[in-house]
Amino acid sequence: METFNTNIFPKGEKAPEAYFSGGTAWIKILKSNDDLNCQIGNVIFEPGCRNNWHTHSGGQILIVTSGTGFYQEKGKPAQVLHPGDVVNIFPGVIHWHGASADSEFTHIAINPNTQNGIVEWLEPVSDEEYNNL
Repeated sequence: METFNTNIFPKGEKAPEAYFSGGTAWIKILKSNDDLNCQIGNVIFEPGCRNNWHTHSGGQILIVTSGTGFYQEKGKPAQVLHPGDVVNIFPGVIHWHGASADSEFTHIAINPNTQNGIVEWLEPVSDEEYNNL
């Protein structure tokens, strides 16, 4: 199992189990600014952990900082993510992201336009969907 200890931010709080499966994730909100309508968080996924399908009314930007993970939009093939990758997610796009089965995965999540809402959670990514990547 590949693990990395390159996180510069504290691990944060355990993510809600209702919205993550396959393992544990931790979220540390780094900045939430109502005046700028932006929230920034560091998210750490255990190997195999992923979040549910979801959307962001204001869009989202992911900046991968360590490990290997996946990003997938509904109806499209999954993308493998590595440190340095940046994913731009447009408002309303149904997607999920998380760690590969054998690597911890960390990204910074930037949620702009929070006046439109931050996240709408949908159904979990099934084991079948995840295992068929």
